[in-house]
Parts: sequence; structure tokens; C-alpha cells
Amino acid sequence: MNIRETSTNDLEAALALNNANVPELNELDLPEIGRLVSISHAALTAEVDGEFAGFCIVFAPGVDYGSLNYGWFSRTYDDFAYLDRIAVHPSFRRYGIGRAFYAELVQRLTGQFPLLACEVNVRPRNDASLAFHHSIGFREVGQQDTDGGKKTVSLLAMPLEPLS
Repeated sequence: MNIRETSTNDLEAALALNNANVPELNELDLPEIGRLVSISHAALTAEVDGEFAGFCIVFAPGVDYGSLNYGWFSRTYDDFAYLDRIAVHPSFRRYGIGRAFYAELVQRLTGQFPLLACEVNVRPRNDASLAFHHSIGFREVGQQDTDGGKKTVSLLAMPLEPLS
């Protein structure tokens, strides 16, 4: 497995994977996923044997992004890294790619930001993602309704502390 910076060559595969994971992720089009990668603090792609296996996108505070959840963290915290989206292709699930993404993010972001933030749906409920995030150190810091009240998310944060 290889975790690397996302390139423009990855955008179509990332878009297809993103849109295959609605409602866990909000649907995007090609120009918007390209814009998100361009304004991100970190955009990573996972490959397994040279094949696209997943991606993630992280934002720092102060970017032009209209997400309700990013907005909640922006109003609540002065400094944070916000994991906007992460997806692993079904063919590569159970390979440890999610954990590898988080390990890479923790390594890259520790010392730059005090916490890593994200959200997981609790309506419709995404038990696998909730359990995973809790297992690696995320804790709920709030909840909010999104998508015109059709969804409720658990807003999660994990401290990014240098290893001593």
C-alpha cells in the first residue's frame, strides 16, 4: 500500500468513489472535487499495487468552503484540521487503508494543529464508521442536523499531540 499526495490524475477515480458513497459523503461533480483538492491542507490518495484504492481531503481553518459541518468546527474552534471526506474502494476494504490514512494524517498534522475533526452520520446511522473513529481516539464534541434535517451527524474530534 502507498499513501501519497492526490494528483489531478486521481480526480475522476476519487469522484466516482465519492459519489458511490452517498449518503455517507455528499455528492460532488468533477469541478468541485478539483476545487476541494486545490484548497485543501492535505489531499491524499491510497494505492494498492498501483491501483487507486481511496482518498481523503483535509481543510485548515479559514478556507472558502460552505460545509455546515466545517462551519460548525470553524465557529467552535480557533485552530483545527477538518477531515472533510475519506473513502476506501470496496475492493480494498479491510486492507487497513483507513487506519493508514489516519496514521499519515496524525503524523503530518501533529504540531501544526491541536486537533483533527470530522463527522459521522448518526441518522442514517453509520455504526461501522462510528466504531472505527472511536477506536482510534475520536470523541463526540457535538451533533447537528444537516441536509435540510434529513441527516444528523456526530461531530468528532481527536487531539493531535506530539509523541513524547
